[in-house]
Amino acid sequence: MAGTPPKEWVSTLGYAENRGTYFRGRYKIGPGKYGTVSDSTGATIKFRTKRDAEQAANDEEAKVRGGTWRDPSVGQTTFGAYASRWYSAQDLAASTMQNYKQHLENHLLPKFEEMKLGEIFASDVARWEKEEKTVGYALSSLKTWRTTLHLVLEDAREEGLITANPATRRRGRGKRAGRTHHRGPEKVITSPLGLLLIAERAALLSGRDDEFVACVTAGYTGMRWGELVGLETEFVRRGSIRVEWQLYELDEGKLHRCPPKDDSYRDIDLPDWLSKLLFDHVDRATPQPCACHGHTYVFRGLGSANKAAHRPGAKLVDVARRAGVSPATASAVLNRPSVVAETTRQSVERAIADLGYVRGASSGEPAAHWRRSGFATWLFKPAVTGWYPKRGPNEARPVPLLAEPWPGVPARGRGANSRANASWVPIATGLTPHGLRHTHKTRMRELGTPPKLMDERMGHEDGSVQARYDHITREMRARLMEGLTGEWEAALDARHAMCARSPVAALDELLRARA
Repeated sequence: MAGTPPKEWVSTLGYAENRGTYFRGRYKIGPGKYGTVSDSTGATIKFRTKRDAEQAANDEEAKVRGGTWRDPSVGQTTFGAYASRWYSAQDLAASTMQNYKQHLENHLLPKFEEMKLGEIFASDVARWEKEEKTVGYALSSLKTWRTTLHLVLEDAREEGLITANPATRRRGRGKRAGRTHHRGPEKVITSPLGLLLIAERAALLSGRDDEFVACVTAGYTGMRWGELVGLETEFVRRGSIRVEWQLYELDEGKLHRCPPKDDSYRDIDLPDWLSKLLFDHVDRATPQPCACHGHTYVFRGLGSANKAAHRPGAKLVDVARRAGVSPATASAVLNRPSVVAETTRQSVERAIADLGYVRGASSGEPAAHWRRSGFATWLFKPAVTGWYPKRGPNEARPVPLLAEPWPGVPARGRGANSRANASWVPIATGLTPHGLRHTHKTRMRELGTPPKLMDERMGHEDGSVQARYDHITREMRARLMEGLTGEWEAALDARHAMCARSPVAALDELLRARA
């Protein structure tokens, strides 16, 4: 408590209270409220004489009248104890709770846990921030962690546990020069042709069409990663996708089914060609309800599910036996379909469909869902750059390719590097899965899409007066669909000019149709 008290309740003198074996000083701090002279830890000071107690009480009351008094009991709670209580009291989305937990456990508690709230000063916060920066953390991460620290301490201030928030950054303070050098890199985007080539490469790396359809869908709808992974078949409709749920990946490895970010429920218009691509994919993949959520999702994970290696599953030799060909011929259909007779290729493809064979997952069923890191590390980034990233003891290395058929098929198994005779050139180094969302926004801007319609597709909300008086018409939607279709067809034509066929079945059908 601080400030000058009203005159009607200010007494002129403190007094001494006899406690039998000692005296304590008492002074008025508010209407009907009295304080006790205490030390810096909040413990009552025991005086031997009445005179000493009265003198100390008068000194404290003079501080009350002068507006400089501070309650000695304030700030005695440790940051760790308060942070634990604060976190337990929150009732937020699972993703937000996970973020707060990470911020506290990994970055705030190691520094402030044992410190009393009243002993945390702005200099301590600045020193912590400088130490974290020295470790090499990104400035954007430091800003996020400091925001969490400010939030915790601000709640402590509102509860009266501290008188001021030491994490508040005063305006006009701090280093101004050189700030531009610390800005994060601008998000990398790609062109419609770049998106098509990346999607094709991702499908070649996975050995199936799922990744091709998913990358194209992300690039032409601007869906968030969690919304794409959590897209259920019932929300894929003729001419639109309904964004109703997302799958958010928690620390424990679980995928939490929750509403989209900021409750951005929306319908995303689809061009006719994309709507057909999605429906054809669902018909071809025939997805089943997952065991973890009980819902049927458009896209499946890659790689074997847990304990899948112990379950029987269709293998390449089973496909060859059913089609009446050798395993080498069946392998050629997957890797080099152009060298196989058309009737043989159709027999093998029918056997694959009948047996439900999934390349790379013959030891069992594929996992129910993608994992963000696995998708980005082993599929998306190699498709973008042509390189597998450094991982553990393994150095970064080019994706080993068999040059035929174009654009090259990843060589697999023992001796892949020695058999490889080609490699991919980078398409958009630095592009991430989230960069496809930036790409879609940029393409809409290039097509002259009204801001209101862009915000609707992206799941953003503009609370300005201008946005309130802005409305979306059917003609606006039609123009956007025509523009996206034009860009897609131009990309297909450019890809067809490079090579008229593709090892990716879904793209091969599209190229033949364009021809």
